[in-house]
Amino acid sequence: MSRTLPRTAKRVVALGLGIALAGSLAACSSGSGGGASADTATSDELAAALKEKSSITVWAWAPAVEPIAEAFEKAHPDITVDVQNVGTGADQYTKLQNAIKAGKGAPDVAQVEYFAIPQFSLGDSLADLSGYGYGDLEEDFTASTWNSVTDGDAVYALPQDSGPMAMFYRQDVFDKYGIAVPTTWDEYLAAAETMHSADPNQYIAGDTGDAGFATSMIWQAGGHPYSVNGDTVSIDLQDEGAKKWTSTWNTLVENGSLAQTPGWTDEWFRALGDGSIATMLTGAWMPGNLEAQAADGSGQWRVAPMPQYEEGDTATAENGGSSIAVMEQSQNKLVAAEFAKFATAEEEGRQISFDAGGFPSTTADLTDPEFLSEAPEYFGGQKINEVLGQAAQDVLPDWQYLPFQVYANSIFSDSASSAYTNGTSLDPVLEEWAKATASYGEQQGFTVETK
Repeated sequence: MSRTLPRTAKRVVALGLGIALAGSLAACSSGSGGGASADTATSDELAAALKEKSSITVWAWAPAVEPIAEAFEKAHPDITVDVQNVGTGADQYTKLQNAIKAGKGAPDVAQVEYFAIPQFSLGDSLADLSGYGYGDLEEDFTASTWNSVTDGDAVYALPQDSGPMAMFYRQDVFDKYGIAVPTTWDEYLAAAETMHSADPNQYIAGDTGDAGFATSMIWQAGGHPYSVNGDTVSIDLQDEGAKKWTSTWNTLVENGSLAQTPGWTDEWFRALGDGSIATMLTGAWMPGNLEAQAADGSGQWRVAPMPQYEEGDTATAENGGSSIAVMEQSQNKLVAAEFAKFATAEEEGRQISFDAGGFPSTTADLTDPEFLSEAPEYFGGQKINEVLGQAAQDVLPDWQYLPFQVYANSIFSDSASSAYTNGTSLDPVLEEWAKATASYGEQQGFTVETK
């Protein structure tokens, strides 16, 4: 597959907006997986559906989906695909939830971020695609992304892209202060102190309190703060992984080593461009954003594996990424399912997604020699995909999100903002966040256990 470094910026970030969920989520759940029983269709029946005149509606905000739809229509002239951007992230999820409650009005296909899948896999919201043989696609995708869209044998969506975490860093800044690139969190803390002590305007990273970042960092530390078994949910934001992360991050928060610059703002990109923010711990989809929005940093950025809690470990986590799901309300599930497959598992759709800034979720792409050998000038000629591709293999397994993670993420800043502003410990923040999240879950009809 021919690949070039994407120049279209793609922002894959955790939601910072609230979502008004309609009705009790737990009331939609049945058993550990929830969801409707899977419809079935043979490959011949799926192929035949594509030769009959019909249309599907797709809700998505990712820029790749429109050209994917055009390519799908070209390959299947009898099919019309209507792509609608009804809002990004939380705005779309609110509309989806309202349509689910009403029993009508949902699209045939929807883009759904991985952390939101559990919410929509409850009850009859998402179609189980396993009856179409899509369970056989498991080996095509990375283990972490496949785990995010499945529950047992049920397949609730297909992974479109992924966000294995790595450390993006400014080589020139590390050279300026004579600091070796950190491989452990202890070394990272030492680097932060050296930089900030030498220049109060030099920061190791920027963080103002983002839920998606926090959960990914807990994941990378080996945490399992959430577990779900049917209507029973466990929340433990004081587990070993959470404690590992806060023991590291508290040091940076309390000594002022983190820039208080909101992410994705012009000021933030300027700081990335001039090097006053020296590292980013983020998903593998970041290169296109840097090239497009922080051009002044060209030639200075590099990529390294995430720092580790134990020297020699290789643990990382996912940060961002989306799937393509078929809604249970769809009256044209066979065509909708084949569109989802085209967009995620077939070469043409995958290439379009990559060109728009996505990072692959498919093992074939991640091991493609041409992909691995890319050496973009922006990154000083480094073969960055060797690092990012390895990160995709090093994501720790068995992570779970809550069936109301969308809401949980939306309220994180309520607890976190004061700690970041005042330079105080994040441990009480996680305690308060757990209590508020548990209270909401109970209101939705779940039995919530907190530790």
